[in-house]
Amino acid sequence: MTTLTTEGLSYGPGDGRHLVDGVDLTVGPGETVGVVGPNGSGKTTLLRCVYGTLRPTHGRALLDGADLHTMGAKARARRLATVPQDGQAVFELTVHEVVAMGRSPHKRFWEADTAADAELVRAALERVGIAEFAARPFPSLSGGERQRTLVARALVQQPDLVVLDEPTNHLDIRYQLEVLSLVRELGTSNLIALHDLNLAAYYCDRIYVLQGGRIAASGTPGDVLTPELLATVYGVKAEVSVHPTTGAPTVVYLPKAL
Repeated sequence: MTTLTTEGLSYGPGDGRHLVDGVDLTVGPGETVGVVGPNGSGKTTLLRCVYGTLRPTHGRALLDGADLHTMGAKARARRLATVPQDGQAVFELTVHEVVAMGRSPHKRFWEADTAADAELVRAALERVGIAEFAARPFPSLSGGERQRTLVARALVQQPDLVVLDEPTNHLDIRYQLEVLSLVRELGTSNLIALHDLNLAAYYCDRIYVLQGGRIAASGTPGDVLTPELLATVYGVKAEVSVHPTTGAPTVVYLPKAL
C-alpha cells in the first residue's frame, strides 16, 4: 500500500512569487484525496510538482518515503500514473495505441506488446466505455472521449498512485460519475484536483482547499465544506446540507440578493 506526502512543497517562476507555497499534504494507502480551490489557487501547479512536470523550488514530494524527483522517469511511471487536465489531440495514434502506451514503463524499449498487454488495453477501454473507438485516431475524438482514453491509459499502467487533474472536464454527468467511481474502485492511492465541490464531497475521503497557493483548510468533506469557508475562499453565499441518501455534504449556491 502506498502513501504520498508533500513536505513544505513550493513552486515559483523565479520572480519572487509562489504559485504553490509550503504545502504539506498526505494521501494514505487506498485513499482518494481531493484538492479544490478557486481558479488560480495552485491546484494544477501542485499536481504537476507531484507527478514531475515541474520541479519544486522548495520542499519535497515523497512516495513511501522516496523523493519522486530523484527517481528516474521510468521508475516513477511504474508507480505513478497521471491523467492531465485536458487530453489535447497531439498524438497521431489510434486510441488503442495511446492506451497501450501505459505499458511502456514495464517494458524494455524494444519489447513488443504481448497478448496480455492487449487484453489489459481491451479491458480498460471497456471499463471507461469507449471500446468501440479502439481503432479511431486519437485526434478525432471529442474532449470527453480523449479524457476517457487517458483514464484507460492510466489503468493499464497499473500504478500505486494515480494523480488526476480535473478528470471530469468535458464529460457529461454519466461519465463524470462513472470515471470517479472507477477511480475509487482501483484500490490505488488517488490525488484528484476537482472543480465541482459536490463531486469532491461524494467521492473524496478527505479534501485540501487551496487559496493563493496555500492550504486554507483540510479534513473530511463534512469538516471542510462549510458556508463560512465557501464565503471566505470562493466569495459565494451557500447552504450546505447532508444528503439524505448519500450522507455526503451537498452545496447549494445562493444568489447574492438572498
